[in-house]
Amino acid sequence: MASKTCFFLCLLIFVSLGYHTCLAARHLLDTPVPAAPPPVPTIPTLPKPTLPTLPPMPAVPTLPKPTLPPLPSAQLPPLPVVPTLPKVTLPPLPSLPVTPSLPKPTLPPLPTMPTIPSIPTFPTIPSIPTIPSIPTIPKIPFFSPPPSN
Repeated sequence: MASKTCFFLCLLIFVSLGYHTCLAARHLLDTPVPAAPPPVPTIPTLPKPTLPTLPPMPAVPTLPKPTLPPLPSAQLPPLPVVPTLPKVTLPPLPSLPVTPSLPKPTLPPLPTMPTIPSIPTFPTIPSIPTIPSIPTIPKIPFFSPPPSN
């Protein structure tokens, strides 16, 4: 029930939004073509500003190159030798107990499907009789608008 309500609510929103879009398009089609816009005024040219000349950049002084002391020539001690480890022999794994073998299970045969009886034929439905026309309802005078003067 809730899904039907949600469907009809979404359908109502969709239809109502589509109607306003049609009215907007209709409004745009009904608007007259605007007149040509006025010409754009020309921008006056401005005089170029004169900038004062800057003094030249001072020269970068040259610095003497520093001399580094020589690196010490001491040799590094040799790396220690990695000792070899003796091979370890592991005891044998215990043997697993022997499991007794089970006989193969057999399934019973599947039952056969019963036959479906045929559907009996029904008599034909008679046609719907025509409805007689309803006479027109006479107009009530007090529902009509008042006469204009």
